[in-house]
Order: sequence, then structure tokens, then C-alpha cells
Amino acid sequence: MAVHAHPDDESSKGAATMAKYVSEGVDVLVVTCTGGERGSILNPKLQGDSYIEEHIHEVRRREMDEAREILGVEQEWLGFVDSGLPEGDPLPPLPEGCFALEDVDKAAGELVRKIRSFRPQVITTYDENGGYPHPDHIMTHKITMVAFEGAADTEKYPEAEYGPAYQPLKVYYNQGFNRPRTEALHQAMLDRGLESPYGEWLKRWDDSGHKDRTLTTHVPCADFFEIRDKALIAHATQIDPDGGWFRVPMELQKEVWPTEEYELAKSLVDTSLPEDDLFAGIRDNA
Repeated sequence: MAVHAHPDDESSKGAATMAKYVSEGVDVLVVTCTGGERGSILNPKLQGDSYIEEHIHEVRRREMDEAREILGVEQEWLGFVDSGLPEGDPLPPLPEGCFALEDVDKAAGELVRKIRSFRPQVITTYDENGGYPHPDHIMTHKITMVAFEGAADTEKYPEAEYGPAYQPLKVYYNQGFNRPRTEALHQAMLDRGLESPYGEWLKRWDDSGHKDRTLTTHVPCADFFEIRDKALIAHATQIDPDGGWFRVPMELQKEVWPTEEYELAKSLVDTSLPEDDLFAGIRDNA
């Protein structure tokens, strides 16, 4: 089960991993916490389109449908309202009724329902910083960690209301946007005389003092990078197919960095680090 904040997050974070596991016969469910209603239209080719602006929620649902089919996953909505990304100094208050202002335990209960119904062995989500500090990403982290424990807690989440208790075995944080990967691809582009899209990224990294995360798990999935990119492009309001996401040649990506990375946050099975499989320790005990 991959728990994400908005439609498009599933295609930019761990998509090749999911497609790989689908190809191996693993059941994969994406849970999307919000509808992305307050997301900006980031693709310059679609900016100013009045229909999209007025029907952004419907448009993003259709984009999610297309991406889901490309990845071969199941997908369900948690039903919360996008909080938007507050900007300014000081930051404005979050809009009333948005996901980030929900009661954490109550919102986690909705995810508990999904966990108890789908019964995943492994869950992926974001770290405590949300991967980046969007309030919905941080809230997604919070409810996922509560639900990971709460799915087995029949006192907090009674079976009569939330379904039969179930305990997932592992939870991971997506860490695909990590410094070692970025530096490796940046240097590979320069070595080949190509313009790297990562120079400014790395400068901002240095300026921010961002602390590198622990990468415990590298999943080989290069054969599914094309599927990942196709799913990402399906989110047309969010992704410019001629933008920075796609400036590194595919063959270079596969050669230099053929994996997607994760940070093992909790495990109820024995496993040895580093791993190359989200199901390490689970397959052995199946």
C-alpha cells in the first residue's frame, strides 16, 4: 500500500517500484488522501485554460485514472480536501475543513479502514518532513504512522466500525529525491558534456542545510522507468513533458542510478540492511 497526499504523488515517488511489483504479481493499492483540489496548474501549456481552472478536481481525477491504468495498480481516495501550499511571510492560515487541519486520530481511522480491508504487508509513505514541507504531505505521514499501529488496535479502532484487526509488517519512507542520486546524475550529465538540470537543486540543498536521510533500501527497477514517466505525464496539469523531470536521458538514468530508494521506518520482521526488496524478511517467513 502506497499512501500519498495528492494525485500525481504516486507517479513521482516510487512509481517504478510499484510497477515492478505489479509485474511480479503483487497486489498494489495507492491510497490518495486528497483530491488535489487546491493544486496549481504547473504545466505552462495548460495555464489559462478556463475549463481546467473551473473543474480542476474532475480533471485531476481523470488524470489519476489514467496513471492508475498505466501503473497497473489499484487506487482509492481517502476523501479529504487539499490544504493547498501556503505562501507568504507570515504564512496565511490553512483553509477551514482542509486535510491538514483534520484530527489526526480520526483521519487515521479512515486509513485504518483501508488497511484492514486491503491487508498490506508493506506500506510506503513520507517521512516526518513530508519529503518537502507541504502540510498535506506532513499530515499524510502522521496518519500513516498512527494507522500502521492502529490497524491492529481494536480498542482505539473497534472492529465493528473499522473492520477486522490487521497488522502490517513494514513501513517505509519514500526517499527517491536523495542527494547521492542527484549528485550521481548531475555528474554523469556533466561528464557527457550535457547540461544538468540539477545544479540549482544541489545549490539549494547546500543553502538549506537539509540533513541527508538514511537510505536503507535500494529497489532495482530501471526496467520500469518508462512506465513511471508515462504515468507522470498522465498528470498533465502538474507535469510539463518538456520540463526538467525528463532532461536526463533514459539510458543514462538506467546506467547510473537504476534503483528507487526508501528508508525503513518500522519493521516487525527481521531484516538485514541494506535491502534491495521492500519484502525482505517477509518473503523468508511467508
